[in-house]
Amino acid sequence: MPLKPGAGLLFDIDGTLVESDPLHLQAFNTVFGPLGHSFDRERFGRELQGLANSAIAARFLPHEAPARQKEILDGKEATFRALAMAGLAPVAGLFALLDWADAQGVPAAAVTNAPRANAELLLDGIGARHRFRAVVVAEDLAHGKPHPLPYLEGLRLLGANPAHSLAFEDSRTGIASATGAGIATVGMATGLSPAQLLDAGATLAAHDYTDAALLGLVRERLLA
Repeated sequence: MPLKPGAGLLFDIDGTLVESDPLHLQAFNTVFGPLGHSFDRERFGRELQGLANSAIAARFLPHEAPARQKEILDGKEATFRALAMAGLAPVAGLFALLDWADAQGVPAAAVTNAPRANAELLLDGIGARHRFRAVVVAEDLAHGKPHPLPYLEGLRLLGANPAHSLAFEDSRTGIASATGAGIATVGMATGLSPAQLLDAGATLAAHDYTDAALLGLVRERLLA
């Protein structure tokens, strides 16, 4: 079957390509614990997951000077990268989907609120950076997720039509960004529950990329 014009696939990275959220949770507790903040998985999903560091600093470090905010968040990211160096694994079925996309000529982009150093570490850690035509990092833009700009930029770089594209996200913030850009979005239940992802606006929810409904939606959205 031929592709629809402007077909594209756009993926968040943390918790979507790589199950990295437990490492972020550990890093936040290591760095923010001495500052009086403690997080479990539920609070992480509600108050941290998918947010840009600037938003996290505004919420949890409002009394710190901007330079100190940056120092603390940079320390958290360095802690995360040290944990990630121990080994990373892609979400199940990811490479089969990317192989299918390559065979069909469907371009893919990675769209993240994470710092570029984190994005590159995770993509390289699973051997996937070369699979993406574009890597969109919110720190390079005027607005991060939940604003639609990161996904609008991903669409622009791919030359993709939102009506014939599909996004993959694991957070409420990311789903808001992708759907705000007009892209139907699959919620990846690596952290939040399927019900929470659907409540946030996902078209469907799946635990990984082997899900038959997910693969059916990919074909429905992208193939004529």
